[in-house]
This record gives sequence, C-alpha cells and structure tokens, in this order.
Amino acid sequence: MLSDASSGIGKQAVTVLGLGNMGSALAAALLDHGHEVTVWNRTPGKAQPLVDRGARLAATPQEATASNQLIIACVLDYDALFGVLDPLADSLAGKTLVNLTSGSPEQGHEAAAWAVQHGVDYLDGGIMTTPPGVGTPEVMFLYSGPTAVFATHRPTLGALGDPLHLGEDPGLASLYDSALLGLMWATFNGWLHGTALVGAEKIEARAYTEIALRWLKTVSVFMDTYAAQIDEGHYPGDDATVDVQIVTIDHLLHAGESRGLDNALPELLKATMERAKARGHGSDSYASVIEVLRKPGGPS
Repeated sequence: MLSDASSGIGKQAVTVLGLGNMGSALAAALLDHGHEVTVWNRTPGKAQPLVDRGARLAATPQEATASNQLIIACVLDYDALFGVLDPLADSLAGKTLVNLTSGSPEQGHEAAAWAVQHGVDYLDGGIMTTPPGVGTPEVMFLYSGPTAVFATHRPTLGALGDPLHLGEDPGLASLYDSALLGLMWATFNGWLHGTALVGAEKIEARAYTEIALRWLKTVSVFMDTYAAQIDEGHYPGDDATVDVQIVTIDHLLHAGESRGLDNALPELLKATMERAKARGHGSDSYASVIEVLRKPGGPS
C-alpha cells in the first residue's frame, strides 16, 4: 500500500510556472513529497522528465493556474513573470502566488501591490541554494509577506527546504537574499585568494580548505559578538582594533605580492579599514567598519 507521502493523500496540489533548472527542481521536490503537481513552461519539452514522474503538463498558463489554489512561480525575471501573469490576472483572485523569481526588494513590493490589486495572496521568496540542493531540509528558503498566508502553506513549502518567514514586509526575502549572496561572494573570494596563496607553495586546495572551514567556525563567533556591538552602536576594541588589523593585513599583502597574486581584494579591504581609521575608529573593533559602509561620504 502506498504511504500518504507517495500517494499524495492529504497533500496540497501545486502549480509550478517556469521549468528552468530551478523551477524543474522545485517541481521535482514537490513530486518527491507526494504532491500533485501541474507544470507549465514556454518550452513544453522541458516538462517531459517531470511528466514521466507524474506531473501534469498544462498547455497554457491559464490552464495551469486554473488547476490549483497554490501557484509557485520561478521564471527568468519580473518582466517574464508579469508577461505570464498579467493576461490572466482576473482569474487569479482568491489564489496564492509564491514568487520565487529572483529580484530586488523594490520588485517584491511592486509584485505584492499587483497581487493586492488583483485579490491574490502573495508571498515573496528567496532560494538559498542551487538546484541540486532543493528538497534538502538543511537549505533555507526565505519568505516574506502575510504571516497567515505563510502559515497556511508552510507544510507544502517545507518540501522545498527549510521555510523561514522573515516578516510581513514583502521586500524582506529579496533583501536578505541579496545580503546573503553578498556574504557568499565575499567569502568565496577570500577563500579563493587564500587558496591561491597557499597553492603557490604547492599546497592542495582540499588541504587548505579543511583548515579554512574550521577557521570559519571561529569567525562565526566573532560575527555574533560584533552583531551585538553594531546593534548597540558601541565598538569596544577589546579583542583586536582596526589599527591592529591594518598592520596585520600588510602581512597578507606582502605574502601575495611575493607570490605574484592579484591582491585587489586585500587592497580593497585595507583601504576600507583605513577609511574607518580616518573617521576615528582606529581603536575600535573591526565591527566599526560598518560605519563607513553605511555612510561612505559622511561623518560617523
């Protein structure tokens, strides 16, 4: 006998609009959790692997959205999103749209206003993984919008990853998404520069990364400490001051230059520290650098 998870008994039926790599992964994860899934894509051929697994292919967006109360959209951009939704807006009243299309907080607000105008419940979302990670409970899916709408659909959204509701403001998911991607890219580049540095001495990336990952756990403790300082607006230099960090980063610059590396990243970091020092934060903790990032041209 089929279990509820495999038979779909008690599971919410879902429509997925857009079957790029990410949209296909979303639909597949829903199928894995026993949901009935209707899919639509401009190029129908992309749906075949999902149809082979039990998804229903709709011929038009109208047919796809008519099928189910919950609609998940993941398309190229907001122009593509409204290109699909505008012609059928009047038929969407009373339905829920979960928009997982990447965009800015401002676009999230615009989409939420569009939804209110057309009587649609709306959640904006941010996917904090690449397609292979979809469906893994460890990865985060960020949502913002009405709490009641999120609570209603949370069990279904849990099939995609760990659903985190950030608040009622519909722009919050995109805001966090942008901020977290910035953290990722900065971390990647710092790790890559370090990998290149030790690699100049024939040290394998895997050997360095094993140590780097352990170091990041300690860095996370620093971040937690600094977060409290930022919220309080007080930066006691009782661990390591900006002045100390400026001296220390010179060692990294020297090591990189001696090994022929592109030092653009550490040079940028040092320049930012020096701006903080010039604004009177030399004896403060590193967290004080946020003051020049917040107000690059003005006083702290």
